[in-house]
Amino acid sequence: MNAATSLPSAPAWSIAGRVLDLSRPLVMGIVNVTPDSFSDGGRYFAGSAALDHARRLIEEGADLLDVGGESTRPGAADVSEAEEVERVLPLVEALRGTGVPVSVDTSKPGVMRAALAAGAAVINDVRALQEPGALDAVRISDCGLVLMHMQGLPRTMQREPHYEDVVAEVAAFLESRVAVATNAGIRADRIVIDPGFGFGKTLGHNFTLLRRLDDLRVLGRPVLAGLSRKSMLGAVTGRAVDDRMAASLAAAILAVERGARIVRVHDVAATRDAMKVWAAIQGRGAT
Repeated sequence: MNAATSLPSAPAWSIAGRVLDLSRPLVMGIVNVTPDSFSDGGRYFAGSAALDHARRLIEEGADLLDVGGESTRPGAADVSEAEEVERVLPLVEALRGTGVPVSVDTSKPGVMRAALAAGAAVINDVRALQEPGALDAVRISDCGLVLMHMQGLPRTMQREPHYEDVVAEVAAFLESRVAVATNAGIRADRIVIDPGFGFGKTLGHNFTLLRRLDDLRVLGRPVLAGLSRKSMLGAVTGRAVDDRMAASLAAAILAVERGARIVRVHDVAATRDAMKVWAAIQGRGAT
């Protein structure tokens, strides 16, 4: 198959009582409520800045918002469950009436429960529901789930990551976590998978995963790609983190061409424009 001219049929993604249309790639806008995120350095941490930023991303055309209260950059310090709840809950509650589904980026069961009670529609877990109690926290809800691959933990994940076959090992892990979730009673149509670019991977691992992203289609679940502004893009362009929009747009298009259904990005308006050009070439109309 030529990835640039053909795209596989889209499985459904059920989130909080609705089914998202994946016939076109969805754009998930990033809202960090942290003082130490790698991309914005806490720019939206204080006061109403995070809510203003979230509303701006909605105006720019975000299909979903992903709210995070704990940085997962390499070397990041842990945040207590109580502090993470305090960071994300007001924003989730404030966004409840916007009509745009809100995802919460967390691995902590207590944060998951609080976020879902406040109206979150998706839990995005970099640890793929491996923390004790995480499966139980989401099983009784009807939220969508993003299960991500990460080798190691944020604090240590970039210390000499090693794979015999990065694509095969990432695929095997994701397949096993989907199986664990479905065996626990979570419907498969609630689950999206994420190969975890930059999470316990070298530059070579990341680009091998991107080049062979369509290999993950055999798992039968939609793929989310989070490449925006990441260090892998800085490594090949020499650009600082706040000057990687062009590289991020290129990476998003390459991921979509290889089957990604959701792209998680900082620059929503620019990404939507890039997707419109891609869709026009495909003869698919506007996104």
